[in-house]
Amino acid sequence: MTGVPASAAGGSGAKPVRGGKLGTAAVNQASLWNIANILTMVRLLLVPGFVLLLFHNGGYDPAWRSFAWAAFAIAMITDLFDGHLARTYNLVTDFGKIADPIADKAIMGAALVSLSVLGDLPWWITGVIIARELGITLMRFWVIRHAVIPASRGGKLKTLAQGTAVGMYVLALTGPLATLRFWMMMVAVVLTVVTGLDYVRQAVVLRRKGLAAERAAAVERAAEATEALQAAAGATVGGVVGGTADGAVGAGSTAGAVAGVTDVRGGVTDVRGGGTGPRGTAGARDAAEAER
Repeated sequence: MTGVPASAAGGSGAKPVRGGKLGTAAVNQASLWNIANILTMVRLLLVPGFVLLLFHNGGYDPAWRSFAWAAFAIAMITDLFDGHLARTYNLVTDFGKIADPIADKAIMGAALVSLSVLGDLPWWITGVIIARELGITLMRFWVIRHAVIPASRGGKLKTLAQGTAVGMYVLALTGPLATLRFWMMMVAVVLTVVTGLDYVRQAVVLRRKGLAAERAAAVERAAEATEALQAAAGATVGGVVGGTADGAVGAGSTAGAVAGVTDVRGGVTDVRGGGTGPRGTAGARDAAEAER
């Protein structure tokens, strides 16, 4: 396939760049009915069909188990292509983000439980694999606020080993092939446990880093807020001190003016007092002459 019709991509008909980064517009434009989502829906529909084919005629008919194997193989193959198509041709949708992992867990879980019910697969193997898958899914939600746990090569190898082993158990194999499928399942179980522990380690590390980054950001915001408050307080204190100094200067100027006026008035009084002195002396002379 070299491209996707415009109706499937939900765009204007222009071919997206292969391997290009997904933008928000591209994600929003992707139609629900695109090839990637259709493959996911087919995989979901294959789950009940696979179970019916496996249990048909008592669950031990080689022909019907071959049909069940074909359904299981188609489901596993579509799992390889739908995600690749969605990322390559910008067909990522919210439905695909939710339905794709559900379809993956559904087909594998249905096969494991069905084989254990038929007595072909020990229940402890089914329990280990299902517990790991559910635990990792919950772990992803636990750290999704801080980071996304990337898919590792070990995880992809685990999926391949699980699919191969389960497919061999679905077929009615005997002899050396039956022994081979047992050891293939053991390899799948070991990879399941090892990759599960690695995912737990990554989740713990990512969560610690995320929490540390959040604490550092909170401390930085608190420091910035403290600096802003200190700057505001300094500006307020400076304004109060400046206003007090201006008031003191004004009061000193007023006191000087009042003192100057007082000095002038004192001078006038002294002059007036000086003017009345000669008049008093002349009156004394007249009185003395009159007595004589």
